Amino acid sequence: MKLDVTDRAILAALQKDAGLSNKELARKIRLAPSSCLQRVRRLREAGVLRGLHADVAPEAMGIGLQALVAVRLTHHLEKDVVAFREQLRGRPEVVATYYVSGGVDILVHVVVRDVAHLRTLGVEAFTSHRLVAHVETSLIFEHERSKGLPDLTR
Repeated sequence: MKLDVTDRAILAALQKDAGLSNKELARKIRLAPSSCLQRVRRLREAGVLRGLHADVAPEAMGIGLQALVAVRLTHHLEKDVVAFREQLRGRPEVVATYYVSGGVDILVHVVVRDVAHLRTLGVEAFTSHRLVAHVETSLIFEHERSKGLPDLTR
């Protein structure tokens, strides 16, 4: 889908504040509310706008610790890798998975209550799995996430 200036303005505004009402969004981008609603629907239907999310304080959800788990696999048969990644996605502690190149095969962002929870997760989800050859865990002390994606289409 080719995005025009108005589409880009809608996406930029929603990335800054996904909670904007249609009326507020239309006012910000100087568009009639009905036209704005139609464009947002079109962006959703085209898969450009994939969802709206709230930024929640981890502590409010009982999360005391976050980590990145680097996993090296014993082999790379597609069906086994797909099954392992699906198993990871089914765990509530898994925030994101990245299938990557380099010295490791999969990076997994996890959230847990505490160190004991992290240890249990490590054994249950990683070290006891037949596909896992090596695991290295890095604690996240602080992290910041961008408020949105840059527009690199220009």
